[in-house]
Amino acid sequence: MNFTEIAQKRQSCRSYDPSREVEQEKLDAILEAARLSPSACNSQPYHITVCRGETATEVEKATFGMANMNKFATDAPVCLVITEEPYPGTAAAGAKVMGTDYRSIDMGILTAYITSEATAQGLDTCIIGWIDKKKVAAIIGNDRPARIVITLGYAKADDPLRKKARKDLSELVSEI
Repeated sequence: MNFTEIAQKRQSCRSYDPSREVEQEKLDAILEAARLSPSACNSQPYHITVCRGETATEVEKATFGMANMNKFATDAPVCLVITEEPYPGTAAAGAKVMGTDYRSIDMGILTAYITSEATAQGLDTCIIGWIDKKKVAAIIGNDRPARIVITLGYAKADDPLRKKARKDLSELVSEI
């Protein structure tokens, strides 16, 4: 599968099959892709906590919000919690000089690598940013800010690939 095929296939899963576990070798491939993702000054200012079983369910419940927004998430057998870590020297200095905290960019790239490799492995994902950061931190035992939860598993058979609604390329790109 080439990258364009991965991009066409990847979608936010809304219906996980709770009876199908994620194989360790597939999770290992996803985590290796995460390790290889680029970041400012190669600083990797994040930590990934892999949650399974009851811990995954508790983290996933911490994404519901006021309106049970992400209730579908509790069927995912794995969730990855991305927490923000401090920048080391060079990256911290560059961020200060430029007035830009590159950690959000770095975590976005990390998330793209994780979800792309998951798709290449035949798995489905959902990127969740609506999370109760304090609850998630307590569940995983990390006092750093939890920024993203990625649910991971196999979609149910009746969860078809949806048509992508995207802007036309002419609205996104200009050449000068």
